[in-house]
Amino acid sequence: MSLPASTTARRLGTLERPGCTIHYEVTGSGPAIVFAHGLGGNHMSWWQQVAHFSARYACVTFAHRGFAPSSAIPGGPDPADYAGDLAALIEHLALADVRLVAQSMGGWTAVEYALRRTAKLKALILAATTGPIDPRRLREPERSRLEAWTRDSELARAELAKRGIHAAAGARMAAEQPALHLLYRHIDDMNAHLDKEAVRARLEAGRTRAAEELTAAGCPILLVCGDEDMVMPPFAADAIAAVVPGARAAHIADAGHSAYFERAGAFNRLMEEFLAAVA
Repeated sequence: MSLPASTTARRLGTLERPGCTIHYEVTGSGPAIVFAHGLGGNHMSWWQQVAHFSARYACVTFAHRGFAPSSAIPGGPDPADYAGDLAALIEHLALADVRLVAQSMGGWTAVEYALRRTAKLKALILAATTGPIDPRRLREPERSRLEAWTRDSELARAELAKRGIHAAAGARMAAEQPALHLLYRHIDDMNAHLDKEAVRARLEAGRTRAAEELTAAGCPILLVCGDEDMVMPPFAADAIAAVVPGARAAHIADAGHSAYFERAGAFNRLMEEFLAAVA
């Protein structure tokens, strides 16, 4: 029995950047969606979004510098280089307009790119991330909730580690979707060579912006959070959306830090509705 050939175009490529080579993939055709992954991922993290959206969009995934299969960097990557890499990739692919989706670490890439105020950026989706926006500078009452949330988060993540559960996946994913949790860990293991705590420290050092600065992006913004996220406070999305014109927050129930992975159907529906409204 023969199966029909896929009609979705897919191409792989590399982009030379100072000190590294960036791996990227383009799947599908049409308006561009560019996906920026988190610290526990790479270009493969977005498989459920690419499969869903590539029938109507050109889905661009890439691995940040230092993340396989992009080239390794001695001492690990500097997140300050991420936005420049993204800008170079968008120019390399000659993308006329861009819808940018970022998760966790990818938020640093996306927000800094957005604040360059490029006319190419049509819409921005920030998933489980404040990027370089400092949660300690959020409005009240969310700022006052941060200390207790941080304490509870540290305890919860320590308990997950004892049980062999990836904190960015969460206990619910591990219990209800063990195969998905295993795949999440396999993708993360592709970057076992990285000192992720060092990268995390560099990300934290770059977390200096106030939420109001995101207004300068000048495009519609959707902030998506999982209600059970123990890596980023879900209420931060609401606080940012409240002070940035054209931004709104959406919550996904029964989801941790990686709702795009754990609850792809719900995440994709939110994406679809948002993108349709800004088309």
